[in-house]
Amino acid sequence: MCGGWVQSGLSIPKGLAYLTVMAPRNLLCMRSNFLFGSRCWMIQFSAEMLFKSVSFRLFGVKYGSADAEPLKNEELLHNLLTMGVDVDMAKRRQPGVFNRVGTNEQDLKMFLLSKGAKEEVIASIISRYPRAITRTHESLSKRWDLWRRIMTSDLEIVNILERSPESFFRSNNNLNLENNIKFLYSVGLTRKCLCRLLTNAPRTFSNSLDLNKQMVELLQEICLSLGHNDPTDFVRKIILKNPFILSQSTKRVKANIEFLQSTFNLNNEELLILIRGPGAEILDLSNDYARRNYTNIKEKLFSLGCTEEEVQKFVLSYPDVIFLGERKFNDKIDCLIEEKISISQIIENPRILDSSINTLKNRIKELVNAGYNLSTSSITLLSWSQKRYKAKLKKLNIG
Repeated sequence: MCGGWVQSGLSIPKGLAYLTVMAPRNLLCMRSNFLFGSRCWMIQFSAEMLFKSVSFRLFGVKYGSADAEPLKNEELLHNLLTMGVDVDMAKRRQPGVFNRVGTNEQDLKMFLLSKGAKEEVIASIISRYPRAITRTHESLSKRWDLWRRIMTSDLEIVNILERSPESFFRSNNNLNLENNIKFLYSVGLTRKCLCRLLTNAPRTFSNSLDLNKQMVELLQEICLSLGHNDPTDFVRKIILKNPFILSQSTKRVKANIEFLQSTFNLNNEELLILIRGPGAEILDLSNDYARRNYTNIKEKLFSLGCTEEEVQKFVLSYPDVIFLGERKFNDKIDCLIEEKISISQIIENPRILDSSINTLKNRIKELVNAGYNLSTSSITLLSWSQKRYKAKLKKLNIG
């Protein structure tokens, strides 16, 4: 095509092997099917200068073993799409997985199918936690066997994976998992308690062993400092009430213990009863958040004529109210007051604040239409389950 030219003795790096380079003394002609089709390109520069320009700017394409990578990714995408995986979601969540050379999506699928998982469940697991496809069959089998020391069936594990795939696939440190299981059994937690942990707070088992030990030791110390002589029972009851506590810092738990005791002027016995019961869930709450919400509760109830004693009684009877943010708490109180429900009724029935504002408004409207007098009758039905409430409303309408 460029007659009279001779092939140069230039050494072409492997990454530029698709180029044909020919040059006389001071001219270079390059043919590139990739960029220029059949046309010649001639530049009046030295071969050395042009070669450097080309290698760094125009033709910086990887070659050799890396060429297999796009093919591998293409195969991975094909496999995932065939399995029904939401690839867009998976890429958003963990894009790095799609740059890996080795993945085990087919092995994972066969493994989970053998445990009773349905194909759509497997697709959902990978869509939400694509890192699952990087686990080997050996690692999966070992981890599954360890979980079966707690759970009674494969189906129970599949159900947990469906709700929270991260709980199983987040770590592949099976030795740490095994050590955590042994430790939690050793401090008196029953299989039922560990099952609750694995179901509701599976991250506990991905914690380092030292982290779990620190929290258990702190809870044991608190128990003894409050005059209770059975730390094993104390730890078990708190974890059953609040399975997330082992994933929190000991500093946070200490701060919340101090907050509860100082704010409500509790003696050791009263504090012990509170944190082993309804107050256990407060222990892992942000201390600043708990204090801010309690301050808002006081100010709001004071503005409605409540005394300090009434406020404390209200919160201690239902500590979950501290989880309500300032705006949500105030809006619910205002909604109830506007509907002619007295603050004394609310103080006596704090659980009604669990219901959303829309639910409260709808139920109040339905009850009034059915002839129910909320001012003189119990308002507890505002917090009932939907099934129980509908049955009561039906009776009222019939009456």
